[in-house]
Amino acid sequence: MKKTLLLIGILFGSYSFSQNTCETAVVVSAGSHVVGTLDGTPSALACAGNVNTQTTKYSEWYRYTPTINYTVTITTDLAINSGGDTNFNVYSGGCGALVCHSGDDDSGSVGTGYLSVATFSAMAGTTYYIAFDNKWSAAGFTFQLIENTYTPPIPAPVSFTAQAIPTISGSYLNCAVDMNGDYLDDIVAVSSTNVQIHYQLTSGGFSNSTITTTAADFLPSWSIAAGDLDKNGFNDLVYGGGSGVTFMKANATGTGFTEISGPQYVFSQRSNMVDINNDGHLDTFVCHDVDPNVYYLNDGSGNLTFYQGGLGDHSEGGNYGSVWVDYDNDGDQDLFIAKCRGGASTAKVNELHQNNGSGVFTNVSVASNMADPVQTWSSAWNDFDNDGDMDALIGASSNADGHHKLMRNNGNGTFTDITAGSGWDTNTSLNIEHITYDFDNDGFTDVMGGGNKIMRNNGNMTFSPFNIGFVPGPVGDFNNDGFVDVQSGSTIYYSNGNGNNWIKFNLQGIQSNRNGIGARIEIYGPWGKQIRDVRSGEGFRNMSTLNVHFGIGSATAITQVVVLWPSGVVDVINNPTVNSALNVIEGSSPLSLVDNGNSKIILYPNPTTNLITLSNSEVLNIKNISVLSTLGKIIKTGNLNNGSFDVSDLAEGLYILSIETEDGNKYAESFIKKN
Repeated sequence: MKKTLLLIGILFGSYSFSQNTCETAVVVSAGSHVVGTLDGTPSALACAGNVNTQTTKYSEWYRYTPTINYTVTITTDLAINSGGDTNFNVYSGGCGALVCHSGDDDSGSVGTGYLSVATFSAMAGTTYYIAFDNKWSAAGFTFQLIENTYTPPIPAPVSFTAQAIPTISGSYLNCAVDMNGDYLDDIVAVSSTNVQIHYQLTSGGFSNSTITTTAADFLPSWSIAAGDLDKNGFNDLVYGGGSGVTFMKANATGTGFTEISGPQYVFSQRSNMVDINNDGHLDTFVCHDVDPNVYYLNDGSGNLTFYQGGLGDHSEGGNYGSVWVDYDNDGDQDLFIAKCRGGASTAKVNELHQNNGSGVFTNVSVASNMADPVQTWSSAWNDFDNDGDMDALIGASSNADGHHKLMRNNGNGTFTDITAGSGWDTNTSLNIEHITYDFDNDGFTDVMGGGNKIMRNNGNMTFSPFNIGFVPGPVGDFNNDGFVDVQSGSTIYYSNGNGNNWIKFNLQGIQSNRNGIGARIEIYGPWGKQIRDVRSGEGFRNMSTLNVHFGIGSATAITQVVVLWPSGVVDVINNPTVNSALNVIEGSSPLSLVDNGNSKIILYPNPTTNLITLSNSEVLNIKNISVLSTLGKIIKTGNLNNGSFDVSDLAEGLYILSIETEDGNKYAESFIKKN
C-alpha cells in the first residue's frame, strides 16, 4: 500500500516560523511539503555524513509519528527541485537527546544529482525528527514523505551500538587511523589551525589531544588520506581541498605537524598515499576534477615533488574516486579511477591503468572491460568470491548513465559484468561512498554504501541488504575486539560482534614504505584462501584503518599467512593464533635471512641469552645493524664483533634484527631473547 496526502499550501504557510527549532517542529504526514528559506536552529548531529561547515548554520525542522509500521521514503529528488542541492538528517529520541536514524545528501538523480533520498523503517508511535540544513544551500524546495507497506529489514548478522562522543569536533571528522604508532585506530578531526586526535587507549576509550598547527592553505573539503611519508613512525596527513593540496607532516614525536601547501591549483577529489614508483618511499596521488590527475613523488627524505599527467589525462578531468589495487596479481599497484561527469562528455568513462612494474602505466580500460560511463564517485575492490584475485563493485552515485556494476575478475586481466541476479541490480540506493570490509567476520567481504545499509556478501557473489541505520564513515576497530566499527560524525557505531573468529595484521615496512601500503596478505585455512591489499584512502572522502582485517567464520585455525611486500620480500607465518592482532615486520619471517647461493646468512643461536651470531656475514657490506621491538621501535644499534651482536642487555622477549647494507638493501629476521 502507498498513500500520498497533499497538504494545503495555506495551512502549511501558517507554520512559516514554527519549524525553526526541534521543539517547534511542524507535524507532517505522508504527502508533499514546501520548505521555505532555511533559517532555523541548526541540527546537532550529521547523520547524512556531511558536517555543516557553513559560517552561519540553519535548519528547518519537521516531526513525523506514524500510527502503524511503515517503510518510509523521504525525497527531494523531484522535477520541481531540479538543479537544487539538499541535505537532511532524520533523528529518533527526543530533542534533548537526538539519535541518528537516517538521512541523505547526494543520492538523487534529478538535475545535477545533488538532491536527497532516504528510505528507513518507521515504527508506530515513534516520533522522528526531520531536519533539512543549509550545508549546500539555504534556498527553499519541496519534499515528499511516502509511506510504503512495512517490510521488516533482513535481520542483521551483526549489529551496532551507537556511542556519541561530543568531544570529537572540527570542520572535518572523516579520518580513522593510528597516529601514535601503537597500531590502535585513532580518530582524527581536522580544522584550519589544528589536528584533533582521539587516541585509542589499550584500557578502552580515548584520550583527546588537540595539536595546534599553522593555518592550512587548503582543508580536506573533498578527501583526506594518511601514511608515514618520512618513515619516522608517525603518520602524516594529506588534505584534498577544492583548490589545492595541503600536507600535514608529523614531527619525530608525533606531537606536532608542519604544514606544507603547494602553489598549484588542484580541484581535489579522492586522495591516496601509495608508493607509485615502488622505490620504498610513500608518494601521494590526488584526483583532479577538471584537469589531468596529479601526484607527488617522495625523494626518500620526505620531500615531495609535484607532477601532473600520466595517470588519468582527460583534459576535462572528471576524476573522482581513485583506488590503488593489484588487480592482475603481479605484485605492483594498479590504478582504477571512478569517473563522474554528466551529459555526453567522454570524461565520465571509468579508467583502469595497469602498472608495468617500473612506474609506467597503460590505460587498459577498454581491454579489461572496465570502461563504463556509469556516474560513480567510488568503487569497492575486494576478492568477493575468495578465488585469489580482486573483484570490483562500481557504486553508482546517479542512475543517469547506468546503475551499480558488480565486475568479476576473470584472472586473465579482464572482468565480466555479473550484476544481474547479484542483488546489486535491485539495490536502488545510490551514494558517493562505497567501501568494503568483512563486517560480520564470516570470511566474505561486504560493501557499505547508500541507504544506511550494508550489502552482505552471501559467499556466492550475491549480496543481501541489511539496515544499519547510519551513513558510511571511516572504518576502524575502535575497541580492539576484532570486529570493525564505523565512525559517523561525532558518533561511533561499535560492532556488537558475533561468534565468528578473526585475525588482523599490523605491518611495519623496512625496505618497503613503513606502513606496508601496497602489500598483499594471504591467509590459508579450511576455507581455502583469502587475500587483502593494504591501502590508504578508500571510498570517496574518508580515511579508514591501515590495519588489515580478516574474518574466518567458524574456522578455529589458520594454517599459513603469506605477506607479499612491495619490495618483493615475502614473509611466511605458520599457524598464527586466531582472534589476535599479529605485528609483522618486513623480513621478520623469511625462509632465510639472505640467500647468496651456497652462503645463507642465518641467525644463531635462536633463542639466545647473550650474543646473536650472523653466519657468513662477510658476504654483506653492512652499514648499520639495529634491534627493533615488534612495534618497529629501535631498541639499540651497534656493530658486529667477530660476526656477533651483543644482546645481553635486552629484556626477555621477541625482537627483530635489522641490517642495512652500504648499497641500500635492508634485511630483517626475528629472534628470541632469553634470560
